Amino acid sequence: MLTPEFYLRTLRADAGRLAEVARMGLKQEVPSCPGWTVETVVRHTAMVYLHKVEAIRRNARPDPWPPTDLDDRNALELYDDATARLFAQLTESGPSAPSWTWWPEDQTSGFWFRRMAQETAVHRVDAELAHDVLTPIDSELALDGIDEVLRLMLGGEWDEGDTKYPVNATIRLTSDGRSWTVALSGTEVTVTGGTEGEVVAEIFGEPDALLLWLWGRRADDAVEAAGSADVARQFRARLKEATQ
Repeated sequence: MLTPEFYLRTLRADAGRLAEVARMGLKQEVPSCPGWTVETVVRHTAMVYLHKVEAIRRNARPDPWPPTDLDDRNALELYDDATARLFAQLTESGPSAPSWTWWPEDQTSGFWFRRMAQETAVHRVDAELAHDVLTPIDSELALDGIDEVLRLMLGGEWDEGDTKYPVNATIRLTSDGRSWTVALSGTEVTVTGGTEGEVVAEIFGEPDALLLWLWGRRADDAVEAAGSADVARQFRARLKEATQ
């Protein structure tokens, strides 16, 4: 993980960029999220921010959620307000305050520093893709995001029947000198750092490209692959199940 200060800095930059691009037009369709417009991205991100403010403030999962009194608010005004409230809450609480999170191993506000920085980077890209003004994600943040999506979203135990892709195989992902080895079965996914062990498929890419491919924001030609194309396809489909 990176420092809280780094997460806040990149979060502030990406949140500002999302707002800037959104003001270019809210009605554009988002190619990376079929059925969404830029306004959908803006409202979704605003509601995510407000949810995390309440999770930290209450140290409990917000319930009921979402609030119904926000539906008619102007999307950009709602987003600006939510952004201000998120930064105020993160600054006030710092990274060590107790907070409800969906990750049992980290029940502190620091979890949301990281998650909101990563969430915002991806949704900033969604808005940029809609207007064809894509800019890169910070490489350090992207590498951290690859680690997060593999370990926190994909890794762990899976109940039998939770996946349509119960592949039994090990693959490796590599970017900018870092590697992750991912062992998959129908009921468990184990993620380890490094290059030990045999794998049946390998995926390579620049940090920004690999992260966005993992999140379904880039096509297969954004990365390079070797080995079993079928296993790589099933891995990507399994990850999509984990991140929907």
